[in-house]
Amino acid sequence: MSQTMPSIGEMLAATVPMVRTLNLEIVEATAENAVLRLPDQPDFHNHVGGPHAGAMFTLAESASGAIVIAAFGDQLGRAVPLAVRSEIAFKKLAMGPVTATARLGRPVADVIAELDAGERPEFPVNVEITREDGAVTGEMSITWTLRPQS
Repeated sequence: MSQTMPSIGEMLAATVPMVRTLNLEIVEATAENAVLRLPDQPDFHNHVGGPHAGAMFTLAESASGAIVIAAFGDQLGRAVPLAVRSEIAFKKLAMGPVTATARLGRPVADVIAELDAGERPEFPVNVEITREDGAVTGEMSITWTLRPQS
């Protein structure tokens, strides 16, 4: 009897309650690309009627987490992924639904090689937040690490 592994989206929603709280939609989650969508929800609007900055930060951070799980999920038995630091820039007014697209900033093999060497690798994930019309409303850079389990 075989069991199927949960999808990246199911894993993210199960382990990160804010994904469920904000009703984030996982559009795509692979080791090359993670795309999450924040629906337009009045409960999460700011004072000008668009998504609150905190909701957009959570969207972008969650997209980065999805790509980390997709890229390094097979390493979770020996290392814990942790966000180390981040920076976000809000470029244009966001209105309506917004989408975050995350991409790894280093090759997966290089990160795993450092882990294999007993190091605690760090790697960047870059995220672009866009409106439905394609305009870039924000950019986030988040550095992750794989902390070896003792």
